Amino acid sequence: MSAEALAGRVQPVAERAGPIISIDNVTRRFERRPDFAAKLAMRLGATFNRRVVHAVDGVSFEIGTREVVGLVGESGCGKSTLGRIVAGIDSPTSGRILYRGEDVAGAPSEAQREFRLRVQMIFQDPLDSLNPRYRMGRAVSEAPRHHRIVPLSELEGHVDRILLKCGVDPSTKDRFPHQFSGGQRQRIGIARALAVNPELVVCDEAVASLDVSIQAQIINLFMDLREAFDLGYLFVSHDIGIVRHISDRLVVMYLGRVVELGPTQELFAKPNHPYTQALLKEVPTLKRRGASFCTIQGEIPSPLQPPSGCHFNPRCPFATKRCRSEVPELRQIAPGRFSACHLNDDTR
Repeated sequence: MSAEALAGRVQPVAERAGPIISIDNVTRRFERRPDFAAKLAMRLGATFNRRVVHAVDGVSFEIGTREVVGLVGESGCGKSTLGRIVAGIDSPTSGRILYRGEDVAGAPSEAQREFRLRVQMIFQDPLDSLNPRYRMGRAVSEAPRHHRIVPLSELEGHVDRILLKCGVDPSTKDRFPHQFSGGQRQRIGIARALAVNPELVVCDEAVASLDVSIQAQIINLFMDLREAFDLGYLFVSHDIGIVRHISDRLVVMYLGRVVELGPTQELFAKPNHPYTQALLKEVPTLKRRGASFCTIQGEIPSPLQPPSGCHFNPRCPFATKRCRSEVPELRQIAPGRFSACHLNDDTR
């Protein structure tokens, strides 16, 4: 089944309640710290290059109840790092993650526990994310048993219901991960995430390692589970063709920053930011069967030394002197549409 065939299965969210998660000006830096030998050399007068990686830089957006937000961008833009921060696996250097309006970092331990249960993550490689020593039944039941999601007497029935919803035969619970196919392992990973009754699932390239036909099945499963469990998704992917047909809104990142954000169909119909325009031109469509493939000119700058001003200015055909010196603000350009580009200003 092609990505276009998925479009008919996706129903837009009719009414958005308060956001599940609010990402508020989140920044993440990875700094090289001196080891013992480096500290000794520094005492003797040597210099040490800390080499700070600017992974995420001042990102803000929200994810509503039952909303699917697609997070896209080239490799190295920081989307996976942001996904891990949203899921609580990594912590931001600065900024806040708010769960139902409450700052997670400053919340009591009970509220932090609630957040970690309500936001789950599904990883790209299902084999690496499953313990090879655990039988499938134990892998899925471990978290709900530990957190007492259901009474112990009801645990087996709870796990069986989740497995059936995810298309996995409960009679295979005694098998090990290597005894399943890639698609089955990903369904087990989804079942493990759903076993603790989350509100939001972060999918980090969750279908990238699967065959195209299996990708369509898993994407359809994601959307069916949204209806069954009132789930929201943060769908991190480099495959814009798939994200287009499952996302309510799209967030476009470039070198750690959000450059454009808005309803998916509107953004595809009329992209605003030059990077978004160039990115969407790379997506093959039936309407452009005879068009030659053209990549974005230039190379992605190093996150160790990102360009000043707009990070995209070295590759942007419309860059001006202002773009090279002043960071553009992500501001509203239309109802629900946001873009970070100086070209949107009337005066430059």
